[in-house]
Amino acid sequence: MRDTRQRLVEASATLLQRQGLTGTGIKQILAEAHAPYSSLYHHFPGGKEQLGAEAVRTSGALYAQLIPAIFDPAPDPPTAVRMFFAGAAEHLRDTDYADACPIATVSLEVSSTSETMREACAEVFESWIDSCVVRLVASGVSEGKSRELAIAMVAALEGAFVLARAARSTEALAVAGELTASAVEQALAQATS
Repeated sequence: MRDTRQRLVEASATLLQRQGLTGTGIKQILAEAHAPYSSLYHHFPGGKEQLGAEAVRTSGALYAQLIPAIFDPAPDPPTAVRMFFAGAAEHLRDTDYADACPIATVSLEVSSTSETMREACAEVFESWIDSCVVRLVASGVSEGKSRELAIAMVAALEGAFVLARAARSTEALAVAGELTASAVEQALAQATS
């Protein structure tokens, strides 16, 4: 059985993804986690903000696993990028546009009002960028160009999630994925010429 701390983090992560930090109340988190009120401050003396930052980091680490899971078996980086965006679109459709990126949901909401939450979101995004950079460098792209492409990929994905949820259409993910994959193809061609 998962311990109380883990249940609090998991419940928070799920609620933050769908409702954001402001829309998620402590009572709702405790009810979802089947945890007593006293457990929140026992495990997270900094309260909801500390719990939220932990939930962001936990969600970020979970989603980071998608990068090697998709990129490593792919025949090449452009194919991996296309698969990544297609998988994101499929997930969005399967959840009726409710579950996009949990980090973007929180980042858009509180980055200018909570330094603790901003730092947690920034750490997660940077870890995703670093993971993509490693894979692009391994394919022959320079480190500087790999970082540019990785930032563009994460930015395109997050922006496409916002547009897709608003439009209730995955068109933005398809367009962003193809443009990002084309940029990676171009960088690979330049690296080998």
